[in-house]
Amino acid sequence: MRPLAIRRREARLLPPLAVLVRSMAYVDVKMRWKKDASFDAVPVLSQARDLRPLVSLAGLLSPSPTPVSAVSKLRIPLEVPDRRVISFLRRFPAAFVESVGPEHNHPWFRLSGSAAGLLQEEREVFAARRADITSRLGRLLLMAPRRRLPLRAAQGMLWHLGLPEDYFRCRDYDIAQDGFRILTIGDSVCREEEDDGRELVLIDNGEHQEMPKSVLQMDAIRRFGSMETVPIPLFQSKGLRLKQKIEAWLEGFQKLPYVSPYEDFSGIDRGSDVSEKRVVGVLHELLSLFVTCSAERRRLLCLRQHLGLPQKFHRVFERHPHVFYLLLKEKTCFVVLKEAYLARGDTAIEEHPMLVVRRKYAGLMEESREIIRCRRSGKPFPSKHKDHEQIEDSEGANSAPILS
Repeated sequence: MRPLAIRRREARLLPPLAVLVRSMAYVDVKMRWKKDASFDAVPVLSQARDLRPLVSLAGLLSPSPTPVSAVSKLRIPLEVPDRRVISFLRRFPAAFVESVGPEHNHPWFRLSGSAAGLLQEEREVFAARRADITSRLGRLLLMAPRRRLPLRAAQGMLWHLGLPEDYFRCRDYDIAQDGFRILTIGDSVCREEEDDGRELVLIDNGEHQEMPKSVLQMDAIRRFGSMETVPIPLFQSKGLRLKQKIEAWLEGFQKLPYVSPYEDFSGIDRGSDVSEKRVVGVLHELLSLFVTCSAERRRLLCLRQHLGLPQKFHRVFERHPHVFYLLLKEKTCFVVLKEAYLARGDTAIEEHPMLVVRRKYAGLMEESREIIRCRRSGKPFPSKHKDHEQIEDSEGANSAPILS
């Protein structure tokens, strides 16, 4: 009988201890999305999809009647959700007053007194708090590793940062006094309406100024008196229970070193939990700069390369539902920073100066829905504004507009 051959186990090099620790500590966190009705009750969040095109159209129209043809071809640039701009205007009679044109019965629109007043208030708030609002754009540039952003990407962030849509195009704003300038990269010649090859940079490139502290760092100083431990405020969703291993992972995640969005992160392993905490910190800081501390998820995806985020960083929203909430509205996904709405004042996040105006715009949209309900039921709409009385009169008499 042939003896069995004994195979000697080949000696092999053991991986570094850091690799073992990382692989053993990894927890595949998968949490189900849990709907939270409290965020649906916030008007600036639930109506965010219509709020931006409404304010943009209000800036294009005037208190004097204007033919709808002046804005009918701007549906795509203004991101109007309706198929036609005129349908969108008719959904908000409290902001846009419709009348019949002098020829061919074409529809004309003008701003209501309430909308014109909010537009003027928005300009006054920006003039009074310009340094605070523009500093948020500066912090966004400091978050980028190259301290610059493509002009097209920066243009897409103006609405969320509370800046005017024509901030880069209108020379009256003079962005140089705010510390910004626009550079043209390459030898290609760009037309004025195109942003290809142009970048927004700081005049001093951020070299002669001290890096700011993030909101999480300021919150740690406020709570603990130092930045030795920088935890991320967590807000558990109602009815969401975590498994024991996920709770243990989350507790260890809070104790990991914190890397500020304004610091160099080139020495961090992209696959480590420290890198994931940095990604959470970058998104937390970014959303805290916005007016409503929320933004469309696709807007954030456009900043991935410019902020040094990993390719699939959107999974952070699913792995950390205690920090971010995904608000789904009419095939659009919005990312909301929970701390801004659930902390009840116990936070280092400063309220944006433009938030008061946005809330009034949202109230105007709610008033428009009430006007339409009263029209369908045949009841008069109780309002203190003269514009609404003129709306009811024009509906019954089909009168011509009063041109000014």
